[in-house]
Amino acid sequence: MTRMKRLQGEPPPRERLLRAARELFYRDGINAVSVDAIAAAAGTNKMTLYRHFSSKDELAAAYLQTLADEGDALWDTARSLHPGDAQAQLRYLMRRVSEFAAESAGRGCALANAAVELAEPRHPARRVVEAHKRRQRERLAALVREAGYARPERVADELFLLVEGARVCLQSVGPEGPGARLYALAERLLDAAPLRKAGGKRLKSA
Repeated sequence: MTRMKRLQGEPPPRERLLRAARELFYRDGINAVSVDAIAAAAGTNKMTLYRHFSSKDELAAAYLQTLADEGDALWDTARSLHPGDAQAQLRYLMRRVSEFAAESAGRGCALANAAVELAEPRHPARRVVEAHKRRQRERLAALVREAGYARPERVADELFLLVEGARVCLQSVGPEGPGARLYALAERLLDAAPLRKAGGKRLKSA
């Protein structure tokens, strides 16, 4: 009965496999982790893994899609916390991203890491990364435009490069490096960027 209760309380195999893959892929890199290691960490076997994922590549894609979905959810949170206020949403997003350095284990952005590791353009996991990064850049440009900036694409690209650079440099210089100043740099950029004029007057920044 005890064994049955424990089994009933366990996550299903697919969820356990994704959890194990998330930990191992992020810590050691996708190419360095074997299917055997993932199955063992998930408390299952390769047969079960291949029942849920056709290949290690598909598992890597599913792992990265989970991270992409979590990143997308942050935009929904920004909207719900600051409805109708694009400036506040933008600054909330920059603040949350800046906290990544403090929360990170020092391996930087998992999606950026995967893009470096997986050079094959048709790799299913690389497609997830590229689609997510493009979507984030497009959403950022749209939000910057909504916030009233005169050159939204330029401002969005500058913010995007700040965020990506801060995440990547975690691996080379650690959490005390430039990434620790991401929010201050982003705020300075937003405060200095010109806003569109309304009725002949410059809109105030938040």
